[in-house]
Amino acid sequence: MPAPSHLDPRLLRAFLAVAEELHFTRAAIRLYVAQQALSRDVRRLERELGAELFVRSTRQVTLTADGERLLPYARRVLEAQDELLGAFGQTRPLLVDLNYRGAVTARRVLHRARELAPEHELMARYESGLTGAAEELLAGRLDASFGRYAGLDPVLRGRLEHQLVRYEPMAVVLPQDHRLAALEAVPLAALAGETVYAGAGNPRTPEWTDLARLLFEGRGIEIAPPAPLAVGEEEFERIMSKMRNPILAVVDFPAMPGRVLRPLIDPVPASPVSLVWRKGLTHPAFDALRRAARELSVGEGWLRWPAGGWVPAVDAETG
Repeated sequence: MPAPSHLDPRLLRAFLAVAEELHFTRAAIRLYVAQQALSRDVRRLERELGAELFVRSTRQVTLTADGERLLPYARRVLEAQDELLGAFGQTRPLLVDLNYRGAVTARRVLHRARELAPEHELMARYESGLTGAAEELLAGRLDASFGRYAGLDPVLRGRLEHQLVRYEPMAVVLPQDHRLAALEAVPLAALAGETVYAGAGNPRTPEWTDLARLLFEGRGIEIAPPAPLAVGEEEFERIMSKMRNPILAVVDFPAMPGRVLRPLIDPVPASPVSLVWRKGLTHPAFDALRRAARELSVGEGWLRWPAGGWVPAVDAETG
């Protein structure tokens, strides 16, 4: 069969989504198309190239040798198309999840990226947790997020990439009349006997609850049982005011009425924050986001290990 004189970029996007997901249903969700339409586009591309690109079975989808050969070409063509459209102001926004509105680390990276790439639109989203955001990343409804990468399910990690941005010192948020509120910093040993809220039961933030479990292990600190799932800062503050438990947080956590924030010491625990994205992501503003993260990590000393610091072994191994 003669080589085609033209390939519709839509067909290449269909191929790329299936090649990265290795699953037609997930690829269809990512592209906002029906699975039948996606399969039709892949078959059309195979006919036009005169090559089988995937081996399909009831259990799995894998790339053929021709599919592996096409993959880097498809990525380069689609990257070039995105750059071309961007040059004429037609690039879609880069959707960046900051987790919550008070997330200082993520917000500063996003603001710096906007300065580095003023010609592109980088839009903030708020998914509240990396596990919740990961599903949106893989579906193509988000482009990047921030959080504790090592706390994700290994299956999710296998389909994502990350760049460590900061070891963020942790803190505890206390009611103003709590016995430890008068301290400038709270030793971990002083929390023995306390029941601390760490998002237990929230399906969007299990990576944070797991971090708390590792930190509290052997220290006599309990994780508070699940609370009603609050959506939005106002509802979270209302639920927490009723519970009155100390809240595990980070040093940049936003102020809460009737509460004080105190850094944790002896040791200083750190929450590893990574920039996380879907493997194979292409967008002309994405490089600016990664450059902004690197610039701030170095300039602010965000990756310096705190003196007497603590990070779970699994996080140190994951990088």
